[in-house]
Amino acid sequence: MFLLKRSHSTRPGKIGVFMLNLGGPENSEAVHPFLLRLFSDKDIIPLPFQGSYGNILPKFIAKRRTPKIIEQYNKIGGGSPIRKWTSIQGNAMISRLNEIFPGMDINYYIGFRYADPLTEYSLNQMEEDGVEHCIAFTQYPQYSCSTTGSSYNSIYRYIMQRQKEGSPVKMSFSAIDRWATEPLLIEAFCDLIKKQLLKLELKERSKAVLLFSAHSLPMSVVNRGDPYPQEVSATVEAVMNRLGYSNPYRLVWQSKVGPSAWLGAQTDEAIEGLINNGQKNIVLIPIAFTSDHIETLFEMDIEYVEDMLEKYPDANIMRCDSLNDHPLFIECISQLVARHIKSGGQTVPQMSLRCPMCVNPTCGPMRGFFSTRKFPYAVEPEEFEKQSA
Repeated sequence: MFLLKRSHSTRPGKIGVFMLNLGGPENSEAVHPFLLRLFSDKDIIPLPFQGSYGNILPKFIAKRRTPKIIEQYNKIGGGSPIRKWTSIQGNAMISRLNEIFPGMDINYYIGFRYADPLTEYSLNQMEEDGVEHCIAFTQYPQYSCSTTGSSYNSIYRYIMQRQKEGSPVKMSFSAIDRWATEPLLIEAFCDLIKKQLLKLELKERSKAVLLFSAHSLPMSVVNRGDPYPQEVSATVEAVMNRLGYSNPYRLVWQSKVGPSAWLGAQTDEAIEGLINNGQKNIVLIPIAFTSDHIETLFEMDIEYVEDMLEKYPDANIMRCDSLNDHPLFIECISQLVARHIKSGGQTVPQMSLRCPMCVNPTCGPMRGFFSTRKFPYAVEPEEFEKQSA
């Protein structure tokens, strides 16, 4: 048992672990609002006329893409399962944290950027629930200004707007902003890969290509110095090192939108290229996703596996399961939060560093805010030693 102490209180106050993610529409009616929010966000997809001229281009793209995206969601059950999986992960994480910190008043909240529950709604909910400290916990292991950065920007704007309105947010904040090489995350990926490889004949296992697939980024974002490509690469290398470099492997990128240049090679093109080069056994690994959603269930399972197998019936293409509620992954996110609390809310030095060619006026003050926040309780080792004696 760890004794937590707050400088101005004799008891730990209520803590909210804010699980941040992009989100996904849960039904057909939610698809258009989701797409409109997505294409209106300069942090994730820079477009002309975002927020100006009536937001004309984002509205046009969202309206045009809605029928196609509804059709895709209908093929995976009618909506995104990301809220379901985040709730399962959150509940399991809180159960584990209650074992680590008995008596602590701690709960999880979900904050999605483009689907319900929206980030701002959940911040209001935390305040209504009497949360005293919010741990802004990104569910993207690898940091990108377009994902984690966008979520943190939205929180920072909310805080600043409330201050401007004369009703400042009373909660304190700290951040868990990246965890690309967290050992338990790597172990979870390795376990899933090994289980998938066991489905192959013994003589084929070591020959199978491990194709790590992550969501791509526009090159305009990459060329500003976004750390995402190197952090995804770090995850891949950590996994392969743990596997003893047992198989040939590549890192590829999926989910490109629009005609502009995006980070490549694209996953579908890489699969075809490998097959044409004589590689028949390919194992897809969703390396930057922590649960199933449209990128795994539609893009990977249907477009990259089912459709490719129709075109190349002699190939053997399979996908590793997503992390979802894997026990090692649940322990991973639980230990991340526990360590954050014990450390006093330390962020990594990277959090304070803007991209070299950053053009976002919110990014600098946001980073200054979160990189200097602290968890208001600290573990007192000497008290723990007394209780354990």
